[in-house]
Amino acid sequence: MNIFRTLHRSILILFAVVVVSILALAHISISKIVAEQSRAQQQSHSPALKLITEQLMRPLHISQTLAQAQELKQIMANPQDREQDIFAMLARLNKEFDLNFFIASEINRVQYDSKGRKLELIEGKVDWYFRYKAQPETAMADIGQWQNPQFYIDLKIFDEKGKFLGVFGVGKSLKGFTEVFGQYKNTFGYDFIFVDQNKDITLTSDIELLVQGATFKNLANLPWFQALDEQQQSQSLNNLLLPIKGQESLIAELNIQPFDWTLYLITPLESRQTEISRGFMFSIVTLLVVIFGLFLLIYNLLYYFKKDMQKIKQIDILTELSNRSNMNLKFDELMYEKQSVSLVLVNLDNFKPINETHGRKAGDIVLRQVAQMLQSEVRNSDYLGRWSGEEFIILMPNTGPHEAVDVCQGLCKKLSAMTITTGTTSIQITASFGVSFTAIPRPISEVVSAADDALFTAKRDGRNMVKMQLIKAD
Repeated sequence: MNIFRTLHRSILILFAVVVVSILALAHISISKIVAEQSRAQQQSHSPALKLITEQLMRPLHISQTLAQAQELKQIMANPQDREQDIFAMLARLNKEFDLNFFIASEINRVQYDSKGRKLELIEGKVDWYFRYKAQPETAMADIGQWQNPQFYIDLKIFDEKGKFLGVFGVGKSLKGFTEVFGQYKNTFGYDFIFVDQNKDITLTSDIELLVQGATFKNLANLPWFQALDEQQQSQSLNNLLLPIKGQESLIAELNIQPFDWTLYLITPLESRQTEISRGFMFSIVTLLVVIFGLFLLIYNLLYYFKKDMQKIKQIDILTELSNRSNMNLKFDELMYEKQSVSLVLVNLDNFKPINETHGRKAGDIVLRQVAQMLQSEVRNSDYLGRWSGEEFIILMPNTGPHEAVDVCQGLCKKLSAMTITTGTTSIQITASFGVSFTAIPRPISEVVSAADDALFTAKRDGRNMVKMQLIKAD
């Protein structure tokens, strides 16, 4: 509940910041330009916010979020045997987000896409992959597939050890962009030009400047840009007034940082509107930057909130150990890595009388102190969690059953030597241990069942002891 209150409070604060920012920018704009013309121009430019957010930022943030998923990294770490899983995942993402997704695997040098197609990544034939792999950037926006041009966002994927697994990306047909740009131009009369770091024109509302075949048109080839002197060409073009196609036009420049692109918003003006539009364009670009910054802030807040929620779901609140669900996940990870595992169930002896005699509060204190003791004594390579009421579970990777029994014997002795103080009462506690082992991948239920049988034997034979039950060979 505290996290929900914090999130609610943070969103209210951010909302207040957004409102104050917009009001402040509106006040500055009104103080500089005529009120009626300012409002009219604001209404005509407001679709630019939606255009950039929906057409560019939405695919970016979708791809960045999905790139963090463990499912994606696990599939890319072992693609040879999981091609059906890869295609199923990509098709599901395509259906959910209405975008084209692809995975380019470094391990088997194959590209998979959401349409169910495979393409071998052969050096000299698939230029983009090897060119991007050699670059230091971990994220890149590009135009590809010249027969049906697509806008791509490519993200390099690495495993936890920093090993390069390949590229995960999202694509969107340029037809959708040109339709949106065309509608915007017809309604408001303004042109967009997006250029990359090489000044190549990647996206534009001017059909004459779109990518032709496999060739980009460059900003340096445009007549109005060529008319500038060398110093002007090397500097920012923001608020520059130029004759373009026979009309006086004001240029607004905005850096789209995630892509290292630059947006030029070209506004045709009449002479008497120049000063008014100059002030207005400055306000609009500032507003774009502020809203974009706040958008990223809200996005990161929700991202960290999600991480906190996931962490809470994996922790037992009373003992602060991993809960049953999390221990299931850890066991599955060990099986996926094909590690041998000794599994130990630890059940406190005669715990019910403690609750009946001293109360549940005392029982909670016992559980917490036993959890702390076990946590301090288990090896660094082991995983400890709470399995049920008075029962704990220990996973010991790469540990044989006899070695696990020796470790548990030590834990059993230390538990029996503990004295737990609950207020004015001192309580002695013992525990029974059931040990099982698997050297091959198995369901956790099968290994727990064998450990449970061993635990039953320990209880039956007098408690406060360690018993082992191996799984019978199939």
